[in-house]
Amino acid sequence: MSVQSPPAALTEVPGPVKKIEPAEKWRRLLMAPTVVPLLLWMIVPLALTIYFSFIHYSLESPAGNFGFVGIQNYQFLWSDSRFGTAILNTVIFLVSVLVITVVVGILLAVLYDQDFPGKNVAMLLVIAPFFVMPTVSAQIWHLLLMDPIYGVIGQFLQAIGLQPVDWLQTYPLPSIILIVSWEWIPFSFLILVTAIKSLDAEQKEAAAIDGAGPFTQFRYIVLPHLEKAIGVVVMIEMIFLLSIFAEIFTTTKGGPGDASTTLAYLVYSLGINQFDAGIASAGGILAVVLANIVSFFLVRMLAKNLQQNA
Repeated sequence: MSVQSPPAALTEVPGPVKKIEPAEKWRRLLMAPTVVPLLLWMIVPLALTIYFSFIHYSLESPAGNFGFVGIQNYQFLWSDSRFGTAILNTVIFLVSVLVITVVVGILLAVLYDQDFPGKNVAMLLVIAPFFVMPTVSAQIWHLLLMDPIYGVIGQFLQAIGLQPVDWLQTYPLPSIILIVSWEWIPFSFLILVTAIKSLDAEQKEAAAIDGAGPFTQFRYIVLPHLEKAIGVVVMIEMIFLLSIFAEIFTTTKGGPGDASTTLAYLVYSLGINQFDAGIASAGGILAVVLANIVSFFLVRMLAKNLQQNA
């Protein structure tokens, strides 16, 4: 007679149960006072914003008329012509500022990788705009530089016989892009110059011995080395640039018309100027969705870049 083998379930030896060490329990317990408030600080405002986006909530009503309106706030916002203009302005603004800050940051990083007299003082002047408050920076550009009568640019144009230009009225969005780029170039420069300092000098020396010129070294050695740092700069700047507000409010207030209205400023305009917190909350949720979509693709691009260079 053949002896039947016992079922597999009876022959399997259960693996060791993973136990949480006391030290791990204490670590989680000590982290709780920080993690729990952080989660509440993130979740509660988001939950309230989602709630407000589905109700009629006018700031003009002291009693607070909280009537449920479903997706009417989103439908109103989607049908508003300002919404499409704000999305387009936001995309143009983001792409332009990122291109300017990354390109200028790379050029400055390559320049400051060389030795020249007064290098430390020049570096201090380059990074100084990053420590200027946004409202102060906007006022400097608005009154000191771009004013058609008293600004430095206007005075220079008058001196050479040209007609001064009211930059913030004639070219509002490019002017905002220039102001914000001036503020964020130091950040891009600091990240990229730190990355370029980690480049092995022997690679450049070997390339020079083989006859590679400065442009060839930059194209095939320096630029590939900076890919990770460029990805970090783009991702971090993207997060902050989506919420740029002070520069627009201080200079153009979204105008003339909607020429310099971004999504962040549109949410402010709906919530404060029109006293409609419901529609403003719907705009805020759409801004969060847009930011997450952009961040998703940026993170994937950066992760793919890191895997290729690993």
